[in-house]
Amino acid sequence: MKRFAAAIIFAVVAIAIGAQTTAAQEWSQPWARERIVRSPRHSEWVTIKHNGRSVETLVVYPESKDKRPVVLIIHEIFGLSDWAQELADEVAAAGYIAVAPDLLSGMAPNGGRTKDFAEGVTEAVSKLNPDQVTADLNAAADYGLKLPASNGKLYVAGFCWGGTQAFRFATNRPDLLAAFVFYGAPPPTADLPRIKALVYGFYAGNDSRIDVTIPDTVAAMKAAGKTYEPVIYEGAGHGFMRAGEAPDASEASRKAHADAWTRWKKLLAQ
Repeated sequence: MKRFAAAIIFAVVAIAIGAQTTAAQEWSQPWARERIVRSPRHSEWVTIKHNGRSVETLVVYPESKDKRPVVLIIHEIFGLSDWAQELADEVAAAGYIAVAPDLLSGMAPNGGRTKDFAEGVTEAVSKLNPDQVTADLNAAADYGLKLPASNGKLYVAGFCWGGTQAFRFATNRPDLLAAFVFYGAPPPTADLPRIKALVYGFYAGNDSRIDVTIPDTVAAMKAAGKTYEPVIYEGAGHGFMRAGEAPDASEASRKAHADAWTRWKKLLAQ
């Protein structure tokens, strides 16, 4: 009887641990975390305060003797995940100061951020107040531009939910030079005339939910006299920048990831 009870307890504990592990997969990518640990670049967490909020932000510096542009990184609906942090390191490796705010700062249990969610990250991100998001992004951008290592040039890149926010941020930030929208939806047509930045889109061929918005966005941006250049990577699915780096990545995702990175770095260099 004791052995049977012990077996039951062990099974319950194993199920609980498994459930926690599954939930954590929303923001946890061990392979990305391993790459971060091996990175030679300097990174630091800073607390950016504004309007009564404290936004925990990852800043990664390039290995450069010159002042460099700032790239504001807007995370996916999975929050500032391990992959999003590793992506920031890749941006720094390309020669840019990566500033990646955790927009879930203060939203997790006990006032924590993304890493403090056991579950429900995607729901929490989807419910973020748009005005709060804009204020957080502006504060992070201002912080980055004031860094001694910054040359005063600002770009933004967003992925998935963050791609939508990157496009939206372009309507609210007049000193933004370019927005790199990775599989995100456009802002309302009425807001497009406010955009000063160049907008470049990176989309998956197997992502009709987002791709259906592209033709109308092309027309609306053209009518507003704005630059909008979308590229669709055939065969890839939504989220290919993250999926293309995973150990089990499909060939289509790997190719889309590689091609998108090549294009992105060329555009940044221009």
